[in-house]
Amino acid sequence: MTAQQILSTITDIGIVPVVRTPTAEAALRSVDAIFRGGVRAAEVTMTVPGALKALEKLADQFGDKIILGAGTVLDPETARSCMLAGAQFFVTPSLKLATIEMARRYSKVICAGALTPTEVLTAWEAGADVVKVFPANAVGGAKYIKALKGPLPQVEMIPTGGVNLETAGEFLKAGACAVAVGGELVDAKLIKENRYDEMEARARQYLEVIAKARAEMKAAA
Repeated sequence: MTAQQILSTITDIGIVPVVRTPTAEAALRSVDAIFRGGVRAAEVTMTVPGALKALEKLADQFGDKIILGAGTVLDPETARSCMLAGAQFFVTPSLKLATIEMARRYSKVICAGALTPTEVLTAWEAGADVVKVFPANAVGGAKYIKALKGPLPQVEMIPTGGVNLETAGEFLKAGACAVAVGGELVDAKLIKENRYDEMEARARQYLEVIAKARAEMKAAA
């Protein structure tokens, strides 16, 4: 898939589950549950022990059936390792121009982390495909995305932090092209109690919320 195809698929899905788990095994099982719930994208963070091996296993298991990404990518060296392990997109928590350059060089999608208007524009002008606005909840949530989109309508944004079943639709209506969901979907309690079927059900709920919000946006347009 080209970078443009990967990006449009992520946007179509509307949700990027952030898989931050205590073990690689839990990451594999979480992605499997999310996939069964109908979400065809997942971001495995580099904070997961054995994250690269988990990415390799997931790439082998799902092939092109899922858009697989690497999260918490702090530098270009990690991005390259993730790419070799099978990641098709990278997500960074903060702005590092060298990581954007690495992704561009290999035609991979980069969702660069930023928060302030200056950082958001810097990331976009450096070639980020999407800007991850993080931590969105700490600065006003959906209202902050709407405020950023006013002067920066050309910038594609994916908010992270504070996205849940109640707020996901609000973020989309505020102008986000998709949302990233962490612990509200890949729930530590569900993992600990081995309740992956509930994670699967929750993934379906998020898709319903996104579809509803987009239908309302279309009706209002």
